[in-house]
Amino acid sequence: MNPIARCASSILRLPSQSVNSLSRDLLAYQIQQSRGIRVKVLNGNLEQALGLMQRKMQSSGIERLIKREQLHHIKNSEKRVLARKSLQRRLQSQEFCRKLKSLLIKKVRGL
Repeated sequence: MNPIARCASSILRLPSQSVNSLSRDLLAYQIQQSRGIRVKVLNGNLEQALGLMQRKMQSSGIERLIKREQLHHIKNSEKRVLARKSLQRRLQSQEFCRKLKSLLIKKVRGL
């Protein structure tokens, strides 16, 4: 049931509480609607509007959320493999960072 229908049904049920629930539901609906990205199409230039929308999506992080959305089920064994690989990448990165830091410190000290 959409928020407007919910508000209408609450008005018909309880007139004393209807104003509060109506304003609360409409406010929640407006807040939810404001999360979208709106782009104006000027002079029928759809390509420019799509480019602007792409930049807005990248800057707000929506594009990342869409790409990260899981499209199929991942088995537990696959999850373990992925977790192990990400752990190895993280450990290698930390080790590389330590080595690089020690080299930079030696270079700064002139050793």
